[in-house]
Amino acid sequence: MNIAQGLLVRIVSTAILSLCSGVVSAQAGDRLLATGGVSQIEGTGGGGLVPWALITGYGTRDQIGASAYHTHIDIDDFRMRSSGVAVGIYDRVELSLSRQLFSLGTTVPGQSIRQDVVGAKVKLAGDAVIDQDTWVPQVSAGIQYKKNRDMLVPGLLGAKHDSGVDFYLAATKLYLAGAFGRNLLANVAVRATRANQLGILGFGGDKRDRYQPQLEASLAILPRDDLAVGVEYRYKPDNLSVFREDDFYDLFVAWFPSKHVSVTLAYAGMGQIADKRKQNGAYLSVQIAK
Repeated sequence: MNIAQGLLVRIVSTAILSLCSGVVSAQAGDRLLATGGVSQIEGTGGGGLVPWALITGYGTRDQIGASAYHTHIDIDDFRMRSSGVAVGIYDRVELSLSRQLFSLGTTVPGQSIRQDVVGAKVKLAGDAVIDQDTWVPQVSAGIQYKKNRDMLVPGLLGAKHDSGVDFYLAATKLYLAGAFGRNLLANVAVRATRANQLGILGFGGDKRDRYQPQLEASLAILPRDDLAVGVEYRYKPDNLSVFREDDFYDLFVAWFPSKHVSVTLAYAGMGQIADKRKQNGAYLSVQIAK
């Protein structure tokens, strides 16, 4: 990690902890239920796999919101845990901090890989909820700085770097009563990345070591105000010649019993990971928000 990257991590970490301490005793923000989304696997507000343009928490332009999450993914041969916190500042800026722990299963018994992710997102234009009289979506730009803490296995597989920065642009639109009288959310994101398996297997490789644009999308319908059912798809680069890297997808149900709590259950399709093919299984995430 260079000096600039280390300074960024310290600044974001300090800001998140300071802002979170300021909202611990606060009431939930004034935005509509579920409009903060859930916590994406890398800590950003959005869906489970894909970031949304929405800012985490329920804070309006006069409020500060916050969220904390824990995600458990149990697929055929691997296990993944992801936990983190995020703050939404005046419905304009989001800062996030998370850690991922990936257990290598029978591929490397008893071993795991840790990765830290520091994220920032800025709303550029539009409002996914308020702007119902126009087709223009809410648009946000974000970055995710990722640091892999255990590079032995990724290095042996041909990964070139132990850290990297993903850049993304997300557009999100909520159509009130948009499908059979129910709310409909559509989201598209474009990510520039060279991460292997989100960075779990390092960054860049012998096959490719450059940034590539990858498309990500989410679509959800809300049969009730406190329930969202949908699908996500995330294209990913294929940088390592030793193993093919497949795209990710999930089919999810997210329940929002209140603005403070959400629970997401999904079937996740992870494709080939390292030497294991067709890695599919359960995804469970719990978020606490204000």
